[in-house]
Amino acid sequence: MSTEHQKYSTQNQADAIAEYAARHNFTIVRTYADKGRSGLRLDGRQALKDLISDVLLDRADFDRILVYDVSRWGRFQDADESAHYEFICKEAGVRVEYCAEEFQNDGSLMSTVMKNLKRAMAGEYSRELSTKVFAGQCRLIKLGFRQGGPPGFGLRRQLIDERGQSKGLLKFGERKHLQSDRVILQPGPPHELELVRDIFRQFVFEGKAPTRIARELNRNGSVNHYGRPWTGWAIHCLLKNENYIGNNLYNRTTFRLGQKGRANAPNLWIRATGVLEPIVEPNLFLQAQEMKRHRRICLSNREMLARISSLFREKGKLNRALIDEADYVPHSTTFINRFGSLRNAYKLIDYYQKSSFDFIEGTTTAFVIATIAELAADLVGRVEGAGGSADFDKTTDELTINRSLRISIYVARSKNTEGGWQRWVVRRRASLAGDLIIAPRMDQHGNIIDYLLLPVAEFPIERMEFSEKNRDRLDACRFDTVETLFQSIWRSRNDPSLFPRIKQGRPRLRHRRSV
Repeated sequence: MSTEHQKYSTQNQADAIAEYAARHNFTIVRTYADKGRSGLRLDGRQALKDLISDVLLDRADFDRILVYDVSRWGRFQDADESAHYEFICKEAGVRVEYCAEEFQNDGSLMSTVMKNLKRAMAGEYSRELSTKVFAGQCRLIKLGFRQGGPPGFGLRRQLIDERGQSKGLLKFGERKHLQSDRVILQPGPPHELELVRDIFRQFVFEGKAPTRIARELNRNGSVNHYGRPWTGWAIHCLLKNENYIGNNLYNRTTFRLGQKGRANAPNLWIRATGVLEPIVEPNLFLQAQEMKRHRRICLSNREMLARISSLFREKGKLNRALIDEADYVPHSTTFINRFGSLRNAYKLIDYYQKSSFDFIEGTTTAFVIATIAELAADLVGRVEGAGGSADFDKTTDELTINRSLRISIYVARSKNTEGGWQRWVVRRRASLAGDLIIAPRMDQHGNIIDYLLLPVAEFPIERMEFSEKNRDRLDACRFDTVETLFQSIWRSRNDPSLFPRIKQGRPRLRHRRSV
């Protein structure tokens, strides 16, 4: 269930299932419940994942699965997805029974037709609800109410009741708890408002680039509204925020029905003008937008490489931080988008960066080698204990199981970004072959947090970067213990279709400057 404001609350479902079990002389031995989770996607449905895993790995100590109704598998937009999960259970010898449906799930023609109809109806319900909710949100935007996430720097969220009376300010992370309450934006402290105006003046009248403004603010000890150092991307977002001239803007991006977010065309944006108290002069804001359009230029590959080569001669080395700080060099993500990776761009100017684990506290090369060897030895012992054979090649860090399944072991290296987020990196070697990659994910002190199991055939780019923000992308490939990691490998050793699947889509990268 996604909220407690509906008949599908987990307690109501549990009561109905308990009554059904009592009528049929069943004993409930285990409960799987996803509280406060949307049924649009499998992502975030950890209880459902655990159920499927227990059935597939023969850990199920039950022979029936009692489900409240057909829609509780999920309101998937593809009706076949919920049918797939039921089929997995049935194939494993575990029967599924629906407690609140009028038909018996006995495989008859009527049962099959009704289940497929209700699966389609569940998906259609979500589509209709999404349309109605969107229409309501657009109406609230035009009335000047806030819809969405945290406000920009210098703004505060004020909670008001249905009569328009203030109920106080919402702090970061706080939400309203009554449906009748509304949120509006209001100007924050005077010193923040003056800083916003000063940023616009520096950009328009002094011609300073966003990265330079951010660098000077950090040098003076200023922090953004998250308490973190300023970045060029944060200044870029501030300069285009129409809230500062009193406009309410909505629907610039779409995340409807749990799908991957995408940018909408400007004609689809919902804009309400003059509904907020402005804190920046409209003419100054328009000048900033005009300058931003003129600053966007298109450089050839040769010119981009010439600029990064000049930076190398000036600094004697290259890294992402140096590139992002240089005013005359495009942002590092621009090089990644153009050349595939920074390393590829470095090769074109004959610069070869030395790899190092120094940014992980205490993780020297010897430590990493020992960690890989220890994990490999553990897996070899588990394979042999299950009646298989395994060999580990220390020179290539490759584990071979039953002389057929080849697995490379890497270390997901950790570092802190300028914005204060922790990021892990899994690199793909140029000579990578085989079927799977095991990547132990380490914290800053060299302790293993969990393990990633990544199919080589679906490795999306030369390297994969992720943080706690987008860990759901790899949720199906993440394992908390070596035991669960081994069980997944052993189960899928003879069938590649059972390998963990990486959720498709490019990882989110910070894009601060367009060239």
